[in-house]
Amino acid sequence: MKTIAYIEDDLEIGNMVKEDLEQRGYKIEWFYSGEQALQDTVMQKTDLVILDVMLSGLDGFTIGQRMKKDYPNIPILLLSARTSIDDKLQGLQFADDYLTKPFHPDELAARIEVLLRRFGKSISECIKLGHIQVNVNENRIFDKQTRKEILLTSKQYQIFMYLLQHPNQILTKEQIFEAVWDEPYIEGDKTLAVHIRYLREKIEIDPSSPQIIETIRGIGYRVKQ
Repeated sequence: MKTIAYIEDDLEIGNMVKEDLEQRGYKIEWFYSGEQALQDTVMQKTDLVILDVMLSGLDGFTIGQRMKKDYPNIPILLLSARTSIDDKLQGLQFADDYLTKPFHPDELAARIEVLLRRFGKSISECIKLGHIQVNVNENRIFDKQTRKEILLTSKQYQIFMYLLQHPNQILTKEQIFEAVWDEPYIEGDKTLAVHIRYLREKIEIDPSSPQIIETIRGIGYRVKQ
């Protein structure tokens, strides 16, 4: 069961969101202020944060920046009635998604699932694939042969984690692109292919003959476990 730290001081909205997400199988730790959440040990075992911007005391922007600094591997989803582009840009400097009020519960749930997948929160803690080992909780990948860490860019890591969340499953280019970039895939776009090529150069023994990330011609890619 995934744990969500929910920070909201509006009781009506808070009760509605908490009840809906609990029915969907999440464990909700509800805080009425950001200061309360920052002082609680639950953050050490939280999988995702839902943070309202308009809070009494320190606002959501301030709280979110502190959380991202202290817990960089925990995704933050901002909720706000503010719809201006300036507010969104300010929030997205540290947050991983921004949802404006009012919102439909299904959209909130969908965005949560996307963030959990993107941050690799839905797979086991340690994965071994041939010569590499992925420590999911630490967001680190090691080459067992050289005993060195493999450093990936953010997008390379997100692509790899998404593939690992679906072991042995053929994923289309559209599925991968839309999960990682969170925007529609345009036929003919080479962005994903370029990222896959650079990713292979880092994790494959022989990038020209990949053993970890397979190309399924005409469809997409697959990681076999």
